[in-house]
Amino acid sequence: MRAKLHPRQNERLAHLRKLGILNTDAETQFDEIVDLASKICDMPVAMISLVDDDRQWLKARVGVEACEIDLDRSICSHVILQGDLVEIPDTTLDVRTADNPVVVGDDHIRFYAGMPLISDDGLPIGTLCVLDRKPRVLTDLQRTTLRVLAGQLMRQVELGLALHQADVLRGEIDHRVKNSLQTVLSVVRMYKSRVHNDVAIEALAAVERRIDAVAMLHQELYQTSQSNLVALAPYMVRVASLLEASAPSHVRLNMDVSQVQVVSSMAANIGMIISEFTANAIKHAFPGGRRGTVFISVEETEDLAALLVHCRDDGIGNANPAEENEVTQLGQRLMQAAALQIGADFALEAKPDGYHLNMRVALTDDLSAGVAAE
Repeated sequence: MRAKLHPRQNERLAHLRKLGILNTDAETQFDEIVDLASKICDMPVAMISLVDDDRQWLKARVGVEACEIDLDRSICSHVILQGDLVEIPDTTLDVRTADNPVVVGDDHIRFYAGMPLISDDGLPIGTLCVLDRKPRVLTDLQRTTLRVLAGQLMRQVELGLALHQADVLRGEIDHRVKNSLQTVLSVVRMYKSRVHNDVAIEALAAVERRIDAVAMLHQELYQTSQSNLVALAPYMVRVASLLEASAPSHVRLNMDVSQVQVVSSMAANIGMIISEFTANAIKHAFPGGRRGTVFISVEETEDLAALLVHCRDDGIGNANPAEENEVTQLGQRLMQAAALQIGADFALEAKPDGYHLNMRVALTDDLSAGVAAE
């Protein structure tokens, strides 16, 4: 006897396809469930059965070779019409199964028990079932086990869907953020190419660097599994690559950053400070093709309670105080503002051997613990 269609058949099938589990490869977590069901219920056959519109497809199975069954041979298609465990002690005596080919044919199935796999919306997609070739009755423990395993199984399937949807949404957000930043960056570069005031050009260049840094910070956040923590070293490598691209051939950048994770706001402001210091050094510390190096280091204190940021160049330093003007002061004000945002102790000094920046920024208790654990 072929089962009637489920009263919400279209919705049920739509949800089954939405889960993206049909026709997928074998997965260990599902194989383990049917193996456990088979052993606890002492049954030769156990299956995770998904009832499609014209077939019953087996996501995992024990004691069965075929991966799908025609609905004329399906017992599970009857079970999805129920809301709880269905137990058929003798399939030859039940009107739903007495004439089923798997009962009267060579398969010789005499016992069936199946628990519907029901979504949060009340839509059954299939069953977790066990079968035997002789009549029998489940114990209370076996019935409870099938119910619990089916519930756990359905939660795994729904979680897989939720993770997939989250990944799709995250990818869409990533795409939109990148496009938005690129649009803003294009506008800034257009205005920068059209103005002739030195202060305005420097201000737009600082905005350009900040947008680039934000774009790279977004990329680091997108790649991490921890939504608000950024691995500082790879982020600063990205920042350094942009700075090096803008540096003349006679200026080198030497960077050493500790392998530490920090909150995104701290990473953004440290990146801003290092970017501005380096940009100012490249532009003003090495006049006339003078060779030099900008040294950057970020290290943890011994107690892991703070980060120490050191920036210096080996340029002309305070040899020419007259060069201090509104343009160079703009970069200094940007660095001071960034330090203030993260509560850092900040000092910038021009010495005979170049500019020196020293900054100490406290790490939160939670973050310090995370660093120590690594």
